[in-house]
Amino acid sequence: MENTNIDRETLRELADEGNETALDRLADLADAVGDLDELSELLDEGSLRAGLLLTRRATAAGDLRELQRISDAGYDEAGSQLEQLLKASADEYRD
Repeated sequence: MENTNIDRETLRELADEGNETALDRLADLADAVGDLDELSELLDEGSLRAGLLLTRRATAAGDLRELQRISDAGYDEAGSQLEQLLKASADEYRD
């Protein structure tokens, strides 16, 4: 299969029509350029891929508030990562 260059406008149109693959591709493009605002918007639109990408970034940064926000937006893995970070910080505090 030939690799084609699909523009963002076409991806947006497809995503607006309910195409989840197009929504995921938009999330990948936003992540590649570090556009956290667009990733957040895509998460709000229901993109689990955007949730995954935002969760990875927030976990790497140790950003507990952002993990809570992502979890509240419906990406459950962010809540799991938040709990792990909280438990790890509690364990460090005890040592």
